[in-house]
Amino acid sequence: MEIFLRFVGDPGFQSGVAQDVGVHHTTANKTIRYVMSRVVEQSHNWIRFPTTAEDMTEAKVLWQRHFRLPSVIGALDCTQIEIQKPGLDGDEYICRKGYPSINVQATCNALEQFTSISAEWPGSVHDGRVWRNSHVRDIVSQYDGAVCLLGDSGYGLSPWLITPFKPPRTHQEREFNLIHARERIIIERCFGQLKRRFPILGNCVRVALNNIPQVVVSCAVLHNIAKYLKDDFEYGDLDSVPNEDDQPGVVRYENPDTTLRGKDKRANMMAYLNIQ
Repeated sequence: MEIFLRFVGDPGFQSGVAQDVGVHHTTANKTIRYVMSRVVEQSHNWIRFPTTAEDMTEAKVLWQRHFRLPSVIGALDCTQIEIQKPGLDGDEYICRKGYPSINVQATCNALEQFTSISAEWPGSVHDGRVWRNSHVRDIVSQYDGAVCLLGDSGYGLSPWLITPFKPPRTHQEREFNLIHARERIIIERCFGQLKRRFPILGNCVRVALNNIPQVVVSCAVLHNIAKYLKDDFEYGDLDSVPNEDDQPGVVRYENPDTTLRGKDKRANMMAYLNIQ
């Protein structure tokens, strides 16, 4: 475990980890892969998205204990994880910032724990497309607005994914956007914490492309375990983390009926807040 933790706590050079720990690089490589696979095997125990009506109610109650918006069960966003450019279809992995990456989608709850994470999409793929093909969307949409996630304006509005008013036209809409932003930023804090705790994700992940999802998921599992154990890791100030991966001016709408019902849902949420 020490070798693996040194690996994810390092910018990603396995040979350097082997030298620091005092083992052959082959041994270090095998150990890293073994521990990583064992951690990923436990992901279903530590990264769990609500599925049943009882789970959804529990998640809503948890959110309301910490925040103001009703019927919310978590926040959604994507982040770019830099990788080495693949030899095959490498250009598909170039994100809008100009470097090769994996576009990682995640959701989190009110306790800053990841409830889902997906790390399979090339960096050039828009967040909205990742979301539309997500199993999480399939689950939450079944409840048709009884529960919802919070997302930024790069996503399409729906009863199950509430985005801010763009642009806000009234005082109430502007206040709603401020409240929405203060609550939605929790997912950005989670990403920031993940990358600070495991620097391999904040630098370039130098492993084979097919192993990158395991690296990301294993780090997310360890993040949730640390949260459960109330680990006192010093993250620094993450409250003002910018939305690094929002794509200004590019909005992916749902179909018109879904968008209209999303507007109704958002209006009801704003009315619940009773903004003066």
